[in-house]
Amino acid sequence: MSEVILKVENINKQYRLGTVGTGTLSHDLNRFWHKIRGKEDPYLKVGTVNDRSKKASSDYVWALRDINFEVKRGEILGIIGKNGAGKSTLLKILSRVTAPTTGSIKTKGRIASLLEVGTGMHPELTGRENIYLNGAILGMTKAEIASKLEEIVDFSGCEMYIDTPVKRYSSGMRVRLGFAVAAFLEPDILVVDEVLAVGDAEFQKKAIGKMKDISNTTGRTVLFVSHNMGAIRDLCTRAIVIENGILRFDGSTNDSVSHYLSSNSHSEEDLASRTDRLGNQAIKLKKVRIVDTNERSIEAIGPFDPFSIVFEYERDTSIEIKKLLISIQIIDANQNIIAAFPSDEYCYDFNTNSNSFRLNIEMMNFRSSSYTINFLSFDTTTETLNYIDRIDNVFTFTVLNTKMHTEGRLARPGSGVLLKAKFSD
Repeated sequence: MSEVILKVENINKQYRLGTVGTGTLSHDLNRFWHKIRGKEDPYLKVGTVNDRSKKASSDYVWALRDINFEVKRGEILGIIGKNGAGKSTLLKILSRVTAPTTGSIKTKGRIASLLEVGTGMHPELTGRENIYLNGAILGMTKAEIASKLEEIVDFSGCEMYIDTPVKRYSSGMRVRLGFAVAAFLEPDILVVDEVLAVGDAEFQKKAIGKMKDISNTTGRTVLFVSHNMGAIRDLCTRAIVIENGILRFDGSTNDSVSHYLSSNSHSEEDLASRTDRLGNQAIKLKKVRIVDTNERSIEAIGPFDPFSIVFEYERDTSIEIKKLLISIQIIDANQNIIAAFPSDEYCYDFNTNSNSFRLNIEMMNFRSSSYTINFLSFDTTTETLNYIDRIDNVFTFTVLNTKMHTEGRLARPGSGVLLKAKFSD
């Protein structure tokens, strides 16, 4: 059995909402009074669940609640979740940037972190000096750092500026140098947040390749946070899903990504009450469903099958709509838009007195995977497009991977579109 290099036990993190540093003396005195009496902190018993979209019912919030997991040496663990779910808070606790309210973390070896642009970089020092500074923090000798210096500079691509103060670097250059330092100074655990998204495509490819190499050739461990599901699938050997500060799923990368995507989809009943939408809601989407040619509601589609997406909405007649444009986007598992259906390009004028419409797709030529639907509506009578209603992840559907039982055709799993074409001699 592989050695457990990181063990997280019952981690909880509580924060106080509102202005910090004022009005807390009474709380501090209350905590002190409970402590000298040998009782628990009274404020650990209260606290709102970490759901940023809802109004808090308490002055305290649980950013993390009862987090437990283990990571083995050589694993690349993906950490997935929506914005504000608690991913960065967890990484800060693992990196010893902040302490947990309760719980413990057991690690073996050195941890290097890349949490934000410029993490660990002193702006007044040069790039070269920062390399030595970070190496010293990790407990390395000057000779050990010097032996890695050339590789670090070469990987970062910042050789021209290596003797220039870091405060004059762009955000991308800081990320390049910071990642190179963290990766080449041989930590036992490398912690990388979404910060890699700041880098250009060429650097992201290099960085992901380096993290694979770190795990495969040296047996070191990587904790990787990203909203790019393609990068998570490509890089990670396992993943966990955090939702509202709670660990909801721990399993294989594919299962974790599927759980995350399905948890982001919303049922028909949820749409009218959802608050994560933009626009004046002259039209307000309330229900989406997919139907086959027999008008039966379905959630899975065979490759090359015809189907329709039915949209139902409420109409606020007190708000005038002069020229309505609706666009339907289909998003793949890597969060890429792979198809869009703007009504004006399809020469369709909406009857704004109606309360529904449908998009009829004659052939679903997507590869086998899960897809989500985004809904966008605009009033196009002004120079800038004004949202009437925009809401993402309104429905999730699956394209099945085979139709062998009827037509002998196969759609392999993966992203992309199968174009309508024929082979010939």
